[in-house]
Amino acid sequence: MSEEGDEWNSLWQEYTKSLENWRTLFEQIQKASNEMQAKFNEVWDKAAGESSTETMKTFGENWQKALNEAGLNSFKEFSETWQKALNDTSTSAFKEFAEDWQKTLRLSGLEQMSAYGEMMKKFAETWTLMWPKSR
Repeated sequence: MSEEGDEWNSLWQEYTKSLENWRTLFEQIQKASNEMQAKFNEVWDKAAGESSTETMKTFGENWQKALNEAGLNSFKEFSETWQKALNDTSTSAFKEFAEDWQKTLRLSGLEQMSAYGEMMKKFAETWTLMWPKSR
């Protein structure tokens, strides 16, 4: 085999190895995201079921403020969806809100993954500030 062929094979092997590493990490991220979303949904359902609309409104305002302070104010849809949930009198409004914005962020691509993680982090921080003993 020629030197050129050896270089090509070496480059291709490096590429396929990096592709396999990426695939493995991507699967781990998907699994971790699914686990986090499942737990978030449990927490959200419990909070929405046991809290008054006023408490949920205060929580949403605090969470939104934390997101803005973290530089995540680009999520206009988050605010719009949240306002819609507050104005809806059905018991499923808060659940639909959580499902809608999570779906939107998941479908936005890899670029939004960091922002999604930061939103979930701010959710946890805001929760801890409002209910420090419920962690």
